[in-house]
Amino acid sequence: MLTFVGLGLWDEDSITVEGRDALRAADRVFAEFYTSRLMGTDVESLADHHGVDIEVRDRVGVEQEPEPVLDAAAAGDAVFLTAGDTMISTTHVDLRLRAHDRGVETRVIHGTTAEAAAASLTGLQNYRFGKATTLPFPYAHGADTVPGSVCDVLDDNRERGLHTLVYLDIKQERGEYMTADVAADLLAEGYGDVLAVAVCRAGSPDPRVEADRLSALAERDFGDPLHLLVVPGDLHHIESDALRALAGAPDDITEPV
Repeated sequence: MLTFVGLGLWDEDSITVEGRDALRAADRVFAEFYTSRLMGTDVESLADHHGVDIEVRDRVGVEQEPEPVLDAAAAGDAVFLTAGDTMISTTHVDLRLRAHDRGVETRVIHGTTAEAAAASLTGLQNYRFGKATTLPFPYAHGADTVPGSVCDVLDDNRERGLHTLVYLDIKQERGEYMTADVAADLLAEGYGDVLAVAVCRAGSPDPRVEADRLSALAERDFGDPLHLLVVPGDLHHIESDALRALAGAPDDITEPV
């Protein structure tokens, strides 16, 4: 059996009770933290809290050399841990399909996601989000401008009145996490007066949510990661009220449609 367990968003206590029980009952426990990570804890603390040994796999160890994980799952009960929800990333779906190809039974125990937290913390209605996008560091795509693919998603969603969730680049191997001010600065060149919402440290005891024009957000310091941005589309009057009350959004750019 190979059980995929989502750890939630912040620390060792963010896991569901079902996930905790599966983790503690496993014969072997694997994890990856290159797609995302828990900023409120580390691997050693996570392992100590649950009384298990955690074998961390890098990208190569998951995508190109998954045999140790699959062999453990074929021989007994193996758990594969990820931050957030366990099936958000394509690489996890691929690992599950590889297990199925070998006749290994799988199951999924979900954890909450940044997408769910963004809607909850901002007051924006989750069914009014369009396609999400990821904003990379400029060096990661070899240009100083925002990739056209990101602009296409923003433009299409805004034309349709939908909100856009913008995930911010993580380079785990370099210890680099894009912050909301950096992301706002990158987007401000083409969307300077557009309303956006910085959502910082979702799932932690002290999340920070601030809404303003991208040009204004670019001038602020939002503290430690992880961060993301939301670019709202047309606002329902409850969404407008929520952004003003919960995120300090200016009145002049939060008029409901």
